[in-house]
Order: sequence, then C-alpha cells, then structure tokens
Amino acid sequence: MNKYIDKSAIIQVIGNIYNNPGLLDMEDKYNFNEEDFPEEFHKILFGSIYNLHALGAKKIDINTIEDYLQQRPKKFAVYQSNKGSEYITRISNGVQYAAFDYYYQRMKKMTLLRMYNQLAGLDLSWLYDIDNIFDIKKRQAQEDWLDNTPIDEIANAIDQKITDIRIKYINNSEADIINAGTGAMELLEQLRQHPEVGYPMYGPLINTITRGARLKKFYLRSAATGVGKTRSMIADACFIACDELFDKEQGLWISNGTKEPTLFIATEQELDEVQTMMIAFLANVNEEHIVKGTYLAGEWERATYAAQLLQRCPIYTIRLKDFSLQDIENTIKSSVREHKTHYIFFDYLHSSMKILEEVSSKAKVKGLREDNILFMISTKLKDLCNDYGVFIMTATQLNAEYKTAQQYDQNLLRGAKSIADKIDLGLIMLEVSQDDRAALEDVVSKGFDMPSIKISVYKNRRGRYKDILMWCREDRGTCRIEPMFVTDYQYQLIEIEDLRVTVKEESAFDEEV
Repeated sequence: MNKYIDKSAIIQVIGNIYNNPGLLDMEDKYNFNEEDFPEEFHKILFGSIYNLHALGAKKIDINTIEDYLQQRPKKFAVYQSNKGSEYITRISNGVQYAAFDYYYQRMKKMTLLRMYNQLAGLDLSWLYDIDNIFDIKKRQAQEDWLDNTPIDEIANAIDQKITDIRIKYINNSEADIINAGTGAMELLEQLRQHPEVGYPMYGPLINTITRGARLKKFYLRSAATGVGKTRSMIADACFIACDELFDKEQGLWISNGTKEPTLFIATEQELDEVQTMMIAFLANVNEEHIVKGTYLAGEWERATYAAQLLQRCPIYTIRLKDFSLQDIENTIKSSVREHKTHYIFFDYLHSSMKILEEVSSKAKVKGLREDNILFMISTKLKDLCNDYGVFIMTATQLNAEYKTAQQYDQNLLRGAKSIADKIDLGLIMLEVSQDDRAALEDVVSKGFDMPSIKISVYKNRRGRYKDILMWCREDRGTCRIEPMFVTDYQYQLIEIEDLRVTVKEESAFDEEV
C-alpha cells in the first residue's frame, strides 16, 4: 500500500496543467516525473497532457486526449474504466489556479517522503505520521511544518537523521572530539622516522617542491594544447610504476626504485598512442622513430626492452572516452581492488555528454554549466584520494588569457577556476616566450641552459614553495621535461636544493639532498 499520497494535490496539479499546459514550459520552476503520480490512472492522464504538449498540440481537450490514448489500448482501457472524460471535466472545473504553487509543492513533498519510505525503507513517522488519527495536535503541527518548510530543507532533515544514526553507531562520534594534543608526541616521532614524502616524481627539483607523489593528495598540472600535459603525466606514471629507466648520459639502463601499481586513465588517446609514449620515455627513444619504425643505432633494442619492461611492471591503462562520475569512481575502485593501485593519473579533466546527463538526471536540473561539472569532477577525485588513500594527478586546458597573463594561477584554468579549491598542488605549464628569454639572460649567464618550458607553482598545500617558476628543458619526443632552476615571478633566481628520494623494496622513502 502506498503511503504519503495527497490525492487532492495531485488532482489540482493535473487539472491546472489541463487548463493551462503552458505551465509545462516553466521548467526552471516546475519539473515532473512519473513518481509524482503513484496511481496508474493519474499517471496516464498527466502523461497524455505532457506528451501532447511536447508534440506541439495547439489545443488539448478531452477529444485530443482520447484520440491519443486510442492508439495505446491498455492505457485507454484504464482511462475508460475510471470514466476519464467525466473525471477530466470535474477536476478542470474544480481547480484553483491561484493555489497551483501550493499544490505543486505539496505533491513534490509527498513524492520525496514516499521515495524515502519506499526505496530506502525509512520510517518517517517522526517527521510526518500519515497514520496518526488520535493525536490531533501532533498531526496539525506536522502538517504546518510540512506546508511551511521548503522541500530541500525537508530532505536535509531526513538526511541529517541518517547522518546522526551513522555517527552514533558507525563513526563513534564520542571518539571524534578529542584534545588537540592527543597523540601529538607520537605524530612528531612518526614524522621524524618517516617524513611526509611521497614516491618521487620524474625530474630534478620537482620533489623538493612537491615532496613527491603523496598518498591522499590531489595534484593538478594544467597547460595549453600541445605543451605536454599528457606526456608529462605519462612520464610520472612510468617513473613510479617501472623499476628501470634508460639513462642517455650513462648509456645504460639504471635502477629506478620499486614497482608501484599505477593506473593511467586516458580520455582521448587510444591504447597504442599511450604505449608508444611510454616506450619512448622509458627507452629514451624519440616517439617519432617508434611510430615510423626508423630507429637509430641501439634504439630498437632499447624500445623492445622497454616494451618488455611495461609487461612485467604494474602499470595499467584504460580509456574512458565518454565518462560519468560513476564511471570514474568505479574504474578507480576496481583498480584499487584488483591491482592494489596507489597512484592514478587521469588525463584530462573535462566535461562529457555522459556526465552532463548523469548530473542533470540526479539533480533534476537542466543546463548545468561546464564550471559546475568540472567542480563536481574535481570534488569526486579529491574524495576518492581520501577514501582509498591514493594519489591522483590530473590536468586541464588553459583559457585564452594565458597568452597575455602576468600571473599564472587558477584564473587561467579553462572552464572553472574553482577546480583549484580541491587540489593540494597546482601547476601551470607554459612555453617560454621571447620576453622570458630576454628576462632570463642574467640567469643563463650563470651557466644554465636557456629553458623551453616554464612551470608555475601557484598552489602548494602544506608546502614551502609557492608562487615560483620552474624553468625546464624538454624533449617532447621522449616525454622528458626536466626542471633546471627556479625563480620567482620577477625572474629572480631562487637557491633550491635538489631533494633526492630513494625507494627501498619495502616502499619506505628515504630523503637525500
């Protein structure tokens, strides 16, 4: 038996919509779904009016409704058994147009309570006891509260009740509020023995600034198209997952720490495109040579060794061409469960049709802007970092303002600068301009090469280095971007030591400077 049904409110809504179908065009104010009409007859009546209006019917009356339903025999039989024409005449004459908002809200509130009761199995008698016929004062108080409380506040009250139960019986809230000094000495000793340093990322200086790829942290490295977002992420993914790397200066394969399970989520590249970049990085062979099959002396041997290295190392990849928030969460959860993944690279942050449909459907809101979608994705990724104790890095495109910007920060992120609210490290990667080269003459004269890439560090939560520029040499063909020196935004050289992080088999991190 259905509970939480106000038939008079439903009748008023259907009668008003019948008399004035234009109400259906006010989607920013009114929205409807099948669950609003628990009885089949009401569902058929409203659905007929809704569909006829959507099909462009210039006039909706009993004849047009019956013509529409005659093509649907089962629905027409329900209509006839309920004396549909008489019913429509009666309710259309008895509606109160001025009270439509009240009855619409009343109907939606009942739908909300009914769904909580039916789908979640919640006893809501503490909020609105539909079966109470004896306690008149309580019933009236609940009626007044329901009528005068916005629907979102009703939902919040129910959600808070669920949260209170969870806190009491699962989270053990009595243990959550503690003296701030509890465990402080143990924390200091733990950090002295094991500093908060994550697995090293590729290149000099970067680990001094970031303290590596730290678990439960969310990093964002943004760049304009073609500067190297994907290539730099592939370099970091391979550097973390693979225990060998070809060193061009020494001319041999060198040990590269442990093999940490790593996932690279591609959104645009095919698997073979990801593979050639990974092989290029590991073997230090220009990707163009691999793609064309024209190798210099020794390169074929290095490329085949790199391919075998990928096979034996715990580096995984998947392509999410059109993804939803649920797809992202399921992919990461599956990788953590099946492959013990701790390091995730998501290339790159952008909206999609699937995620737009998912969020619009759940929120019952149409026309969400891209900044809303991107903020939701970044929030989900940060939550996943904390929930599963993993490191996540992603990237975004830049807006057109980067070409003339003097400050390289979240204001340059395309789509939504609010993405930066959720990240622990924010980087922007740009090509070096002619003005940069002129301003760097003094620095270069001290023995540095002229850089081709600059990386702005605009956010560094719990980190010392912020509002600085890392100046890098790059070889995009091998996906290698290596910082050389650091300046402030006024091109003044900053002395910075290179933190070297070595990784032992038990995955404990040791620092060396």
